[in-house]
Amino acid sequence: MESNPAGRISWRAPQASPAVDPAIVASPAQVQVLLATVTRIRPELAAFFGCLYYAALRPEEAIALRSCDCRLPGHGWGMLTVTVTCPRTAAAWTGDGSSHEQRGLKHRPDGAVRMVPVPPVLAAMLRTHLRCYGTAPDGRLFGGTRGGPLSESVYGRAWHAARALALGPELAATGPARRPYDLRHAALSLWLRAGAPPAEVAARAGHSVTVLLSVYAHCIDGQDRITNQLIEHALRPASPAPRRKASGSADRRYPPRPCPLYVRGRWLPTGPPHGQPRTGFEGAARRPYSPAGSGAGRPRSSSGVLARNSSTGLTRVRHAVALQGR
Repeated sequence: MESNPAGRISWRAPQASPAVDPAIVASPAQVQVLLATVTRIRPELAAFFGCLYYAALRPEEAIALRSCDCRLPGHGWGMLTVTVTCPRTAAAWTGDGSSHEQRGLKHRPDGAVRMVPVPPVLAAMLRTHLRCYGTAPDGRLFGGTRGGPLSESVYGRAWHAARALALGPELAATGPARRPYDLRHAALSLWLRAGAPPAEVAARAGHSVTVLLSVYAHCIDGQDRITNQLIEHALRPASPAPRRKASGSADRRYPPRPCPLYVRGRWLPTGPPHGQPRTGFEGAARRPYSPAGSGAGRPRSSSGVLARNSSTGLTRVRHAVALQGR
C-alpha cells in the first residue's frame, strides 16, 4: 500500500444526547417517601439529600457546603451561598494526597458565586441537622466517618438502601431516582413544570438557559397534551360562511334595534278623515308595547306610522295619517 487509507475516512463517533431520560425523574410523592426513609435509617444524611432535591445542588456542592454559607431564618425561605465544590478525584492527582479536591463552581470562572433560595422545608431540615450533628472541624455541614469530606460510597450505599425499602424491589429495579444525582434532575424538572422562568431556574441551577432547556425541557409533563390540542385545533376544517337573513347575519352580536315609541303602538283610524284621500294603511291593528329600549321616555306622536317596504326589507316612517277631530 502506497498510503494509509485511514486518513480518507470521515466517520465520527456519534455524540451522546445530553437530555435527561424522563424515566429517572422521580415524582414529588416518590421523593417524599425516599427522604422519609432516609430520615429513618440514616438521619444524619437526610439534610444532605434534601439539598440535592430542594435546592438542586450537585453532590459535590452539597459536600462543600459550610455553616457560614447558610442563612436559615426561623420561618420562611432561606438562602444558600454556593462558592466552591469538593469533587472526588484520585489521590495521585491532588496536592495533599486526599481523595477530594476543592475547586470553583462547575463551568464557572474562579471566584464565581451562586445564590440559591431554599424553601422552608429545607431550611428546617438544615436547622435540625446543625442542632443534632453540628459541623465538621472546618465548618462543613456534612462530614465523613473519619472527619474528612463525605464519601460518595457512604451516601451512595445509604441511598440504595432507602430506595429498596421505599420503592420495593420491583420499582427500585427501574429508573426513578436511581442515583442521588437524579434528585437534582427531579428538582429542575419540577421547577420548570411549575412555570418558573427558565432564566431564574438556570441561575439557581448554575446552568445556561440553552443547556437547561436542552437537558430538561422534555421532562415537563403535559407538554405533549398541549401540543396535541394545538395541532388538532389547526387541523379542523374551516367553518362554513354564515347565511345572511333579511334581518341581518345569523351570527350578529347584538339584536336588531327596537322600533321607537313614537312609531310603535298606535291605533290607526279605520278610515281617512272626512275629505282626505286613502293612503293604504287604514285598518292596521295596534300592537301592545312595553316601554323599554332606546325609545323609552319619548312623547307619543299621532302623526307617524311604521311601514315596511316589502321589496327592500328596510324600515321607513311615512307621515300619512291625520288626527281625527274631536
